[in-house]
Amino acid sequence: MRKGRNHFLLVIVVLFAASSGAHFAVAQANPPAEAAIRHLLDQQTADWNRGDVEAFMKSYEDAPTTTFVGQTVQYGYATILERYRKLYATPAAMGKLTFTHLAIRVLDSEYATATGNFHLDRTAAGGGNADGIFSLVFRKGAQGWKIILDHSNRVS
Repeated sequence: MRKGRNHFLLVIVVLFAASSGAHFAVAQANPPAEAAIRHLLDQQTADWNRGDVEAFMKSYEDAPTTTFVGQTVQYGYATILERYRKLYATPAAMGKLTFTHLAIRVLDSEYATATGNFHLDRTAAGGGNADGIFSLVFRKGAQGWKIILDHSNRVS
């Protein structure tokens, strides 16, 4: 009886490992998706550093379900755009954005995540420097990869 139970457990472990490996293989087998998302984030950084909030927001899906999680949860592209316009109304308030420790994980042909750190280099008059962490969920649609969920928290 014990030998049969061990065999059953071994089968379960092997099946779990195989299914986990399949997801890992998908994540590793899609360098074009990772490159496209990295390019999108590079463009987003360049847009921010030019002081162009509207261009920065083009990386988000223009939908009422697009979500931003920070100190509060906000829904909708227009709501998120207005938040950025209000909080970062001047070039000094926007400062210069950099991303570090960026990790992109392609989940399948339609969804991916990105995690990392952000840094805003700003003058004291612009609000001072700000550092934080983020996690993004992307969906690939007719217009390419777009952010559908942004969870960003300032840590300093």
